[in-house]
Amino acid sequence: MKVVVLQPSYIPWRGYFHQIAKTDLFIFCDDVQYDKRGWRNRNRIKTHQGSMWLSIPVLSKGAQLQHLPINQIRICWDKDWNHDHWCSIQHAYRKAPYFEAYAPLFERFFSTRVELLVDFTIPLTLALAEALQINSTQFLVSSQIPGVQGTKDDRLLSILKVVGGTHYITGPSAKDYIREEKFQEAGISLEYMVYDYPEYNQLYPPYDPFVSILDLLFMTGPEALSYITSNQDRFDE
Repeated sequence: MKVVVLQPSYIPWRGYFHQIAKTDLFIFCDDVQYDKRGWRNRNRIKTHQGSMWLSIPVLSKGAQLQHLPINQIRICWDKDWNHDHWCSIQHAYRKAPYFEAYAPLFERFFSTRVELLVDFTIPLTLALAEALQINSTQFLVSSQIPGVQGTKDDRLLSILKVVGGTHYITGPSAKDYIREEKFQEAGISLEYMVYDYPEYNQLYPPYDPFVSILDLLFMTGPEALSYITSNQDRFDE
């Protein structure tokens, strides 16, 4: 069984959904340490003035934030950030060919108020996967998998053993820290993603391949998945 283990992110980019599409089981790794400057609570959209960050404000107590697991990070509701994000998305993409088709889905999400960051980002990612017509992948969160032990590679291997994973898919940067011999000993094959995607029309040149999935979805609609999985069979071992 093919397995991906990734931290939940806010409206991720195309490569994140490529991993979802390639795997049998996608596990949101929600019980590892929160990375303050990562993608857990922020991403970029494309506007007529260039790329723009959308960041979900989180409750911060100084350095303590860095020691909390992702699933304990709380959203700060001192202001209606969700309204601001939705307005920014509308302003950036209202002229996109498929914006009206998907707008009701996102309007519903951006009108909700939840306490925990993962209670917003994970359901939104699931809804995006469905909108992209990724239908065969199963989903779990790591905090609900019993019997997981160890840290780093050992913890990852423990997760894979518990769920019955035989083939692990990960990003190319994982080559820097994964101990491949550990996976070989466990009988688990490794696959490193190749992020090599075709260009598509964007509203505001120049082309930027690293913005949120919203850009691809609003611009290509039902064809979006083909712009993600066109290199589905290419990978590095």
